[in-house]
Amino acid sequence: MTSTWVVTGGAGYVGGHVVTALRGAGIGVVVLDDLSTGRAERLPLDVPLVPGRVADRRVLRSVLDGADGVVHLAALTSAPESVRDPLAYYSANVTDTATLLSAMAEAGVARIVTSSSAAVYGSAAGALTEQDLPRPQNPYGTTKWIAERLLAEVGAATGTASVALRFFNVVGAATPVLADTRTAALLPRVLDAVHGHTLTVHGLAHPTPDGSAVRDFVHVRDVAEAHVAAVRRLAGDWTGSAVYNVGTGRGCSVLELVELVERVTGRRVRWTPGPARPGDPSRSVADPALIARELGWRARHDLADAVRSAWAARVPAAPVGLRRRSLLPAAAG
Repeated sequence: MTSTWVVTGGAGYVGGHVVTALRGAGIGVVVLDDLSTGRAERLPLDVPLVPGRVADRRVLRSVLDGADGVVHLAALTSAPESVRDPLAYYSANVTDTATLLSAMAEAGVARIVTSSSAAVYGSAAGALTEQDLPRPQNPYGTTKWIAERLLAEVGAATGTASVALRFFNVVGAATPVLADTRTAALLPRVLDAVHGHTLTVHGLAHPTPDGSAVRDFVHVRDVAEAHVAAVRRLAGDWTGSAVYNVGTGRGCSVLELVELVERVTGRRVRWTPGPARPGDPSRSVADPALIARELGWRARHDLADAVRSAWAARVPAAPVGLRRRSLLPAAAG
């Protein structure tokens, strides 16, 4: 019998890739997404979509009934925005996670994979391991760290098994319909500059070789496969809670990314220096050894692959002419 996992935020950029990867692995999926930033067309037509918020316990009851586990991707994810509006981030990333865990306990669903973030670490000169003490530099990172603690502590009390995946900088696209449409994400902004916009490089006085911030860019297809590996681990008899880095172990500065985009596209990227953003780490690079050792996951695509795929995904997707299947809670209109 095929297992069924609820994917919150499954119509988002990362979520759409995760749903595709889970389906490819033979794992049944139901998506819960309020479509505030998600897009229904990212989902295969036969994947049930329940429009709703994680904060709505009635909707949660309807989707958790009979589920084998949850992949929790619904969240707010912009570090600069979290500095401007921390309350929204605590509500979405902490309170909603607590609501979900409570509803899971009531429904007897005892497995969860959740998206965390490299933002829990802050900045570090060397590669970051899961043993490093989190020192988040912005409310986004703090809320992700608190959510991890919630999973571990609720798991100890209820027997819920959990895996938290600390994404580093997710880039690329499998297909045009799954393209990254986040306006604040770095690679989409660099690609916009290829089309004539001017990119602002925030901060050129970081303690890095060229003064721009250094990040670990990981292809979204690899991130999706990390979720498959985590679901497979939880689908067995594994118990407890674990945290894993999802990155390549290789750093790339913002200016190096600009040069790579110019090589891939054959076009010039116009950019101008700007002030460093509050809460922006200077360097964030993963040590992915633990997830390779325990889950057998390794990044298979390099940054050039990701840039090429993101550039190719800029081709407009063909319109979808079929209506997709949508599941609504019984009490909804």
